[in-house]
Amino acid sequence: MAKTIFITGGARSGKSRFAEELARQFGAPLGYLATAQTLDDEMEERVRKHRLRRGDAWQTVEEPLHLSQALVRCDDTCKAVLVDCLTLWLSNLLFHYEEQGEDAEARILEDVHSLTATLRKMRTPVIIVSNEVGQGIVPENRLARRFRDMAGQANQLLAAMADEAHVVISGIPLRLK
Repeated sequence: MAKTIFITGGARSGKSRFAEELARQFGAPLGYLATAQTLDDEMEERVRKHRLRRGDAWQTVEEPLHLSQALVRCDDTCKAVLVDCLTLWLSNLLFHYEEQGEDAEARILEDVHSLTATLRKMRTPVIIVSNEVGQGIVPENRLARRFRDMAGQANQLLAAMADEAHVVISGIPLRLK
């Protein structure tokens, strides 16, 4: 099993930049597994800025739903893979399963367990970025509370299985384990 590094923090805390710095230590070429969907102009601009910041050493794979399968396809193709970000993947899954009329919470938990199993088999180091969404106020609507709870569960599972875990606050990374 290759190393798994889990990084969490609040919005705009500097966690992606820190994750990119860690990934560069493995050398090029690097894989960037993007879970975001560019559904509007603002998100397209965010993605464009991220790509410019990363530069040419990165091979980008966009996968909003099938994260485990995408990781398997990336294995052995680069020196490290950066997944950015887990919480966007979870929100994509939540909306997907809700649209399908499926039990979203059960299906997402299955997908998270599948992801942890995939990470244990990887030969390429993987860095996972996630948002810490449980430190704010309790959301006022049911969907947002479900998302917060699922993100918290997923973060716990991934942080527990990871070799390293970090939290980034105001641009300063703190190693948790």
